[in-house]
Amino acid sequence: MMRSPIYWQKGKRILSKRDPVLSRVIKKYKKGFLTSRNKPFFSLCRTIVGQQISTKAADSIWFKFEKKCKKRVRPDTVLKLSSRNLKSAGLSRQKVSYLKNIAKSFRNKSFNVKEIKKMDDKEAVNYVTQLKGLGVWSAEMFLMFNLNRPDIFPIQDIGLLRAISKNYKTSYPPSKRFLDKISKLHSGYRTIFTWYMWRSIDPTDVEY
Repeated sequence: MMRSPIYWQKGKRILSKRDPVLSRVIKKYKKGFLTSRNKPFFSLCRTIVGQQISTKAADSIWFKFEKKCKKRVRPDTVLKLSSRNLKSAGLSRQKVSYLKNIAKSFRNKSFNVKEIKKMDDKEAVNYVTQLKGLGVWSAEMFLMFNLNRPDIFPIQDIGLLRAISKNYKTSYPPSKRFLDKISKLHSGYRTIFTWYMWRSIDPTDVEY
C-alpha cells in the first residue's frame, strides 16, 4: 500500500494555516499525496520521456517504451534495445541518446543514488545534472518523486506556473516578485505546495 511521505500530513496542516488559497485546494483534493516508486532508474527514464511534451503525449510514449522493455525498465534492458527500436516508441534521437547514457551510468556505477542521499538539495541537483540530458527541472523531479524531498520548488515547470497564475489570479507567467513571495510563504514544504498546484489543473496525480 502506498503511503504519503512522513512530512506530508504535518506540512499540509502548516501550509493550510499559512495560505487560505492553498487550504481550499488541499480540502478539494485531500485524498491524494506524493508517491515514490523507489526505483531511481525508472524515475529518471520517466523524466526524460516527459521533457518538453504534454502529460498526455508523455503517457502515450511511456506506455510504448515500457512495452519495448517488457515492463522491465532497467539499465541492461534499455542498453539491449536498438536506437531504432526505441525511436519507434515515439522517442526523439536525442532522448534515445540520453536514456542510453543514463543506463550506462547506472551500470558502471558512475552515478550513485546513495551518494545523493547524503547531499542537500542544491548539491543533489548539481550531481544529477552531471548526467547528460538532465537539467535542473529533471533533477528537481527526481528529488521530488524519487527521493521525496520536502522543499523542492521547480519554477521552470510550466504546469506549476500555470496553476499559480490560475489559483492566485495573477499574470502568466507570474512575476519573479510574486514567485519569491509564494516561495517564502511555503518555505519548508514547497514540494507539497507544488504537488497541490499540479493537482488543481490535472485530472490525475502527477508521477515520475
